[in-house]
Amino acid sequence: MGIPEVELNSGYKMPLLGLGTASFTTALADEVKAMVHAIERGYRHFDTAAHYGSEEAVGKAIAEALKLGLIKSRSEVFVCSKLWASDNHADRVLPALNKSLQNLNLEYIDLYLIHWPVTVTQESAFEYPVANKKNIIPFDCKAVWSVMEEAQRSGLVKSIGVSNFSCKKIEHLLSFATIPPAVNQVELSPAWQQKKLIDLCKANGIVVTGYATLGSAGQFWGTDRVVGIQALKDIAKAKGKSVPQVILRWAHQQGVATVVKSYNPQRMQENSDIFDWELSEEECKKISEIPQSRGGKAEGFVSEEGAIKSVEDLWDGEL
Repeated sequence: MGIPEVELNSGYKMPLLGLGTASFTTALADEVKAMVHAIERGYRHFDTAAHYGSEEAVGKAIAEALKLGLIKSRSEVFVCSKLWASDNHADRVLPALNKSLQNLNLEYIDLYLIHWPVTVTQESAFEYPVANKKNIIPFDCKAVWSVMEEAQRSGLVKSIGVSNFSCKKIEHLLSFATIPPAVNQVELSPAWQQKKLIDLCKANGIVVTGYATLGSAGQFWGTDRVVGIQALKDIAKAKGKSVPQVILRWAHQQGVATVVKSYNPQRMQENSDIFDWELSEEECKKISEIPQSRGGKAEGFVSEEGAIKSVEDLWDGEL
């Protein structure tokens, strides 16, 4: 069964399961090979970012897939990239977008997101954690968003959105946006279910995309706390499915999209085999009872010396 799509408020369609590419340490040739494998296995949505360093690999993989005849045209693939915090300045949005387009070797990006509701100065470009916390300065969301809208109108991007925005930050953005965000990409898993945020976004026609849905154990900030939850193991055993499959199916039944990072061909296949079966109401209820806490708090942006004084400030108390 193929990967289903959702129509964004921009009118464009986005596959509900994407391949995450935040690897940071994988060699370029290995990344390209993995992404071509993903295209062979039916993946059409690739999630990258200026900060991941994987944009070039995504572009090369698309070119290779075209050459091999795995896809007939660029339009068959959906590419999401993101504006990093050091480019979160009104006068840096378009140069950063053009740099991403150059890295990808593409004429347009399907979805372009503000990566964080955070601005840092150029002295701390692409640093995380930010070493000199005085370089974390106030984020002018209105000014940055107006240039994001300009980018969509110009055709350089088909849809625009945000990432890591709390309910309060989404409401603030909607208060002045001419073009509303199509997507809010956030941490979302059985251990951090984001029900209030999902409801708010749905009510405003914004698609939620979940990242770290399996806990991102391979990342420097990740954890195996999600796949280790006993209730999920019990459901997986009863269903004859893997724990990651149960988690990804649960996310699908919440009406959200998911990006999941695996360059292992077998796991790529397993992660996409979630659309022809479902979890029962009782199983979903068990998952809804899992204790909740945010996994990634992004403390690297937080300091008394900078614009964001506490994690409560960054997340508006949604912890």
